[in-house]
Amino acid sequence: MLHAPSMLRTAPCCYSDRVADEALELEPLTPFAGRRMEQAIAAVRAAIDDGRMKPGVKYSVYQLAEGLGISRTPVRDALLRLEEVGVIKFEARQGFRILLPQPKEIAEIFAVRLALELPAVRKAAAVADPTLSDALQRQRRLMQDAAAGGDEHEFAHHDLGLHDLILDAADNARARAIVKTLRETTRLLGANTADKTRTLTDIDDEHAPIIDAIIAGNPVEAEAAMRAHLENTGRLLVTQSIRSVGDPGLSTEEIWATVNS
Repeated sequence: MLHAPSMLRTAPCCYSDRVADEALELEPLTPFAGRRMEQAIAAVRAAIDDGRMKPGVKYSVYQLAEGLGISRTPVRDALLRLEEVGVIKFEARQGFRILLPQPKEIAEIFAVRLALELPAVRKAAAVADPTLSDALQRQRRLMQDAAAGGDEHEFAHHDLGLHDLILDAADNARARAIVKTLRETTRLLGANTADKTRTLTDIDDEHAPIIDAIIAGNPVEAEAAMRAHLENTGRLLVTQSIRSVGDPGLSTEEIWATVNS
């Protein structure tokens, strides 16, 4: 995404603590009704995605706050969240560096999701609840509308909602909470296949056999469809991560087999 030069603010690299390695050009945040922390997280992710913030370079909390035009408190809160999931690493005296998501880390996330979501979808299909069937179809229509409009944010929201409906139907609150956390971790890591290796419509299409099997009350087919969807997504994200870290010696299938054996 290109930004008009006049709208960008260059945060200097030299502060009294002298922790920043280079200048950082950012667009000041616009007025926002929600939490500034979430806005700051999105801004950091966008800056990483378009190359304004680079892995290995040391940046300053002061520098980031200055560039975004907000106070240091929401910036620190945002960076703490990003540190929790391995996007950044804090160093001495307010400095931090961007880290690349590691392929094995992503494979591990999907290993846990497979362990939790396959039993859940089997149970949801065995129940064959008409109320659940109607809710899944409504959710799918929302995903299709978002895909047609190219709205990645809305699509991801409705995708999460569809998986959450299935987990809720399985009546396992702990599994539901864990999967939600794992998906948030994946989001914060910036691991996303949309418009990189497949379209939103492609992703939506993978959910069709899952929903059809649940409505038909077929646990075996529901599990197979969910496995295919999660394994395809996981492998694609591991492959993207390997490309990002730039290690030609890494193999998607070897990493996947090690974690999911």
